[in-house]
This record gives sequence, structure tokens and C-alpha cells, in this order.
Amino acid sequence: MATRTGSAVWEGTLKEGKGRMKLGSGAYEGPYSFSSRFENGAGTNPEELIGAAEAGCFSMALSANLSKAGHAPKHIATTAKVNLGQVGAGFKITSIDLDTEAEVPGIDQAKFNELAEQTKKTCPVSVALAGTEIKLNARLK
Repeated sequence: MATRTGSAVWEGTLKEGKGRMKLGSGAYEGPYSFSSRFENGAGTNPEELIGAAEAGCFSMALSANLSKAGHAPKHIATTAKVNLGQVGAGFKITSIDLDTEAEVPGIDQAKFNELAEQTKKTCPVSVALAGTEIKLNARLK
């Protein structure tokens, strides 16, 4: 199996410093800062990248689970909102709100929900994030 790489460089103090994050594939490289992480400044942040990873993994795994169950999907769109909050003296990812909408011929909402819940518990990124509550809203288009 493949090993994937991401890297980051940070220069300076927490509030005044700045950094760059880079995906090993070269598909993304960009700035991050205190402002882009804890406020609404320009740039990305670790939580945004975790959200993209969770949404991408979940969508692919849901496609596989739906197909295995005999319901090949036409379209799956997933958004993951990663909530960062202050807990005690530090910060923590407190929860992830996973919202997915799919077009799947021949499946009812109950079966879709069952497969989506199963996927939430078993996709590799969800498993890696097991210490964080992941809330799922799944609906058919």
C-alpha cells in the first residue's frame, strides 16, 4: 500500500509567525497563519485539510459500499465541517459535521442511511479520527 506525505514549515511565534503547508504530490502548497487558523484570515489551516481528507475518503468509501450492496451511485457530494474549539488551556477538534448528498438509483432512504452510517465508522480517515465525534447528515438527491 502507498504512503502519503504532507509537510509544513512554521517560522516565528504563534501569533506573529507564518507557515506553508505542502502536499507530497505537489497538488497543493500554500500559506497558513494564526489568522487563517483561529480567525478568518487568508490561507488554509490543518482543520480545513482534515475536512477535505474526511470528505474525500467518506465519498469514495460510500461509493464502494453502495456498489457492493448493488446500488451503484451516480453522484456523491460530501462536506466536512471541522469544529475547532478551546478546551481548557488548549485547542481541540471538538467534532466534525459530515454532510453528504447522493444520487443513487433504486435505493430507499433507510438503506442509504444504514450504508452511510457504516461508512462513517469504517472509512480509513474516519477510523484515524476516532477520538473525534463525527456527526452525519445523509440524504438522497
